[in-house]
Amino acid sequence: MGEVVRAGYDALGPRFGAWAGRIRDPTRDRLTTELGSRLPEGARVLDLGCGFGALARLLAERFELVGVDISPEQLALAREAVPRATFVEADFTTLELDEASFDGVCALYSITHVPREEHAGLFARIAGWLRPGGLFLASLSSRGSEDWTGEWLGVEMFFSGHDAETNRRLLREAGLELVHDEIATIEEPEGPADFLWVLARKR
Repeated sequence: MGEVVRAGYDALGPRFGAWAGRIRDPTRDRLTTELGSRLPEGARVLDLGCGFGALARLLAERFELVGVDISPEQLALAREAVPRATFVEADFTTLELDEASFDGVCALYSITHVPREEHAGLFARIAGWLRPGGLFLASLSSRGSEDWTGEWLGVEMFFSGHDAETNRRLLREAGLELVHDEIATIEEPEGPADFLWVLARKR
């Protein structure tokens, strides 16, 4: 499904950032601030599915930020917007990183582009990349959906996800302790959408 996601975000280009800028998402803003307050100055933070660099722009001021995305078009926008961060073009489901090499990992609205049978393994790999006590901030599916491909913002896109309770269980099984979790509604230009927000700590 990676090719579908890459092609979709490449085709969207700057239009994706313009659309995302119209979203009202107070939970994202609040929990991103909380993550930042819990990390030491200069911490290494990994942003999975960084897109055009919206989160990187916020975190790179205080932290050593590494952004990963599958779309070269989105990464070009991110590099221009946040020159002090490091960006890597890769499919983060197959990314190889050193164990215990990050203080924080973020995945905002990106894991829903991964086939859901891969989520458990991905959570375990994320836990492996975190140092003990490291933090994982993510927005995940709250209701669950089988793998599907369809039209989204005028391009073909892939989505999948588990329900909230399954996500909580998979995170715990991966060795991540839930510090905070809530189902929150965001206001997209097309209408409301619900997501499970989690802040978890590596045990």
